[in-house]
Amino acid sequence: MKEIEGGITSVPGFRSAGVACGIKTTGAKDLAVIVCDDVAVSAGTFTSNKVKSAPVLVSMERVKSGKAQAIVANSGNANACTGEQGIKDAKRMTELVANGLNISPELVLVASTGKIGRKMPMDKIENGIKLALSSLSYTGGHDSAEAIMTTDTFSKEVAVEFDIQKKKAHIGGMVKGAGMINPNMATMLCFLTTDVCIERPFLQKALKSAVDVSFNMISVDGDTSTNDTVLILANGKAGNSPINRLDSSYEMFLRSLTYVTTSLAKMIAKDGEGATKFIELTVRGAKTEQDARKACHTIARSPLLKCALFGENPNWGRIMSSLGISDIDMDQNKVDIWFDDLKIAQNGISTGFSEESAKDILKKKEYVITIDLKIGNAKATLWTCDLSYDYVKINIV
Repeated sequence: MKEIEGGITSVPGFRSAGVACGIKTTGAKDLAVIVCDDVAVSAGTFTSNKVKSAPVLVSMERVKSGKAQAIVANSGNANACTGEQGIKDAKRMTELVANGLNISPELVLVASTGKIGRKMPMDKIENGIKLALSSLSYTGGHDSAEAIMTTDTFSKEVAVEFDIQKKKAHIGGMVKGAGMINPNMATMLCFLTTDVCIERPFLQKALKSAVDVSFNMISVDGDTSTNDTVLILANGKAGNSPINRLDSSYEMFLRSLTYVTTSLAKMIAKDGEGATKFIELTVRGAKTEQDARKACHTIARSPLLKCALFGENPNWGRIMSSLGISDIDMDQNKVDIWFDDLKIAQNGISTGFSEESAKDILKKKEYVITIDLKIGNAKATLWTCDLSYDYVKINIV
């Protein structure tokens, strides 16, 4: 497996476009369309938030068919908490794309991101969709990645090439997300394309598995969005025999898909709103994987710890406190903690470490925090960031 350029349009048979249609007052790109040359196998995962946006509700229903040919997505307006009109607008977006492509609206999935509670400016969106359809390109992946950004400071995309059944296969992906990130299934918006031939139940299974260890293991601020959506389209152009069982071909596809989703997930954590640090957090020695994951999430959601990390303060007691409220099986007298390779605590008490050495680690842009519970063999890894003054500034507007 190797990384290649091109994002979602590095995959043969996919065109895309990203345009500015005036949803954002800045004039930045704000509408993207992704199109497969043929009807593709589709799968998706969506927000666990009980408050779901209109496009989430529409796409959740449509993806059940396992078939799709296009995705339309906008930034700058979430189309959430907009009632029946929001549903009509989301469906209208799919109809506009379908009409332009001469396909059924049921084959078009939809996603939105932006501010909640505002009605969609459908006149602008209609013009934007027309412009996007006329701009579709087999090299348009980067423009699409830019068009779904909100508070992101950079576009996020990755693609890989790998061998499956002696055939060259590809997976491309793009994602947006910087704030309101504490996914309980997905992230803000992520779109994936592949030319692997795979039956729908196995595509859904692979997507869920990949999402579970990537997008479900990041946290910026502890909030789960109303619009979280991950969609994947598989057009089968790689020419491999259909993946329809849990064999070596499935495992290769899953490994490659997980690489893509994990790479994108790390980009989100690095680009957390106002973030100055990127932290890989591993909890090992847990009794169960569920406990390890729960501990990771509880620690990463602690505003006290995140503020300490921003202040480059090695206050490991905040980690112990978070472990204690995570409701996992643990013995505080067995816990070891490291910042990178510096052991901070052993058996629940300080090692007498050098605070100067610890601060040198916390001054770095990226580092690892490891916690060993020493009561089992399970572990989990999560990616997160600190909480800075700028996070507040970004979110008071």
